[in-house]
Parts: sequence; structure tokens; C-alpha cells
Amino acid sequence: MKINNILKKYEKGVSFEFFPPKTDKGKKALKKTADVLKTYNPLYVSMTYGAGGATQEKTKEAVNMFRENKDLVVMPHLTCIGVKSSVLENLLNEYKESGIKNIMALRGDPPQDNLTFDFSDQEFSYGKDLVRYIKRHYSDFCVGIAVYPEGHIETASLEQDTDYTKQKVDAGADFAVTQMFFDNDYYYALLDRMKKSDINIPILPGILPLTDVSKVKQFAAICRTTVPPHIEEEMNRYKNNPDDMAKVGIDFTIKQCRDLIKNGAKQLHFFTLNKPSIMTAILEAIR
Repeated sequence: MKINNILKKYEKGVSFEFFPPKTDKGKKALKKTADVLKTYNPLYVSMTYGAGGATQEKTKEAVNMFRENKDLVVMPHLTCIGVKSSVLENLLNEYKESGIKNIMALRGDPPQDNLTFDFSDQEFSYGKDLVRYIKRHYSDFCVGIAVYPEGHIETASLEQDTDYTKQKVDAGADFAVTQMFFDNDYYYALLDRMKKSDINIPILPGILPLTDVSKVKQFAAICRTTVPPHIEEEMNRYKNNPDDMAKVGIDFTIKQCRDLIKNGAKQLHFFTLNKPSIMTAILEAIR
């Protein structure tokens, strides 16, 4: 089933994002995680895709593993930067033939070892190019995109960021998932900007469970995400006790989810980090 139709059909629900495991042990752990989380009847599950297709085969393996469970709607991520259309064509054909109906279309990050990478000298330079390609050649796919509550790190302003989002929507995007955020006001402001720009696709809030504030801050610094000072201060009180820090962080995440639900966001997307115990603690609290 296509995710845009699922989001119309079900007023509330959760979706889960996983990353492909690298080892047999990781595969077993992921399967266990999926078995635990499927009891929450997710709207869909998605599988990430490494920059430049670094995890292409592992992503396909994980997607196929999830598809063995007929109750799960599975969506693979796909990045396009530095990728030839012939590679995308082969992969999209495989997904289509296997019954996949949804793709998360992303630009992806440039190679970290190439400091002079030229975006303009690519067959696909931006996420909108991938969306347009999929819709032109594989119109049956439902296409998701990423949006950024605080603006993409490479944009000069929120207005420019909104314009780029509009271009992806005009290219055919069907729904969106936000980058992580920890202050819900950024999400509400994003929705206001989208409405004013006549962007009417569903926009799911992307929730990253807080467990280690230092690691989150490192990631937040490279993707323009603010960690509110009061959260950082409270979690740092337990920096010598990781378990207590995680409990404090999970409590913040629960409060964040409750506020979103209270304000009308009844479909939540979780970046699970492949950790079922953290997710079940949050999901049980917000049921």
C-alpha cells in the first residue's frame, strides 16, 4: 500500500526508521527489534541508505527481510548524489518487481574524502532531481522527502529552505518526514511556512529519542539542529551515569511526543537507532 494513502486512511499512528545491519549478529538483532515494534502496528517502516549508496546491498537485504512480514509496509531510502541514472534504474526496477511501492528520495551527502566535490557536475545534483526522475519513469511509486524545521545546513535562510521544499513537492513528492528536532516550536513554525507556500503534503515529525546528549550534540552540529539548553543542562547532570542520563532523555522525548499529539500531530515518525527497549519505553508512555 502507498504511504500517502495510509496517512489519509489512518488518523493516528507511528512509523519507524531503521539502519541496515553490517553483521549477522546485527541482522538477528534487527529482526528481533522489528518483531517487537511491529506489535505497535506501524503505519510503515523505512530503511536508511548510506551516502553514495554505501549500504545499497545491505539496505536491500534488510528491506527484503522486513518484506517477509506481510503485515509491514516497507520503504527503502534512496540517495542520488554521485550516482548514475543507470544504477538508480536497476535498483528501482528491483524494488518495483519485488512489490515495493514507496521510496524515500534524498540527495545524500557528498564523499567525505572529496573536499572539491562539485554538486553542479552531477547527473543528480539535488533531491528534487531524484523525485522528478522517479515520478517521470516510475510514476507508481509514492515518494517521500526530508524537510528541515530549522533549515537545511546548506541553505542561507528559512525562506530559501522553504523554496527548495516547494521545488521537491512540485516535482512530485507525496509526503515528508522532518529532520530531528528537540524544540516543537520549530516544527509548528515549519508547518506555518509550508501552509503559506501552498505546500499541502503530510509532514510527519521525525523524533530522535534522547539518550546521550554528547552524541546528539555532535550530530546536531552538522545538521543545524538545536538542543535546548535546559535539556542539555539536565542531562549533563548525569554525564557520569549513562543509564540515568538515558532515563532523563527518554522522559524529555515522551514529553515532546505528548506535546506534539496534543497539538494535532497524531502521526509520529521515530528514528529508532535499532534499539527496541528505548522505543517501547516511549511508545508505552504515549499510548
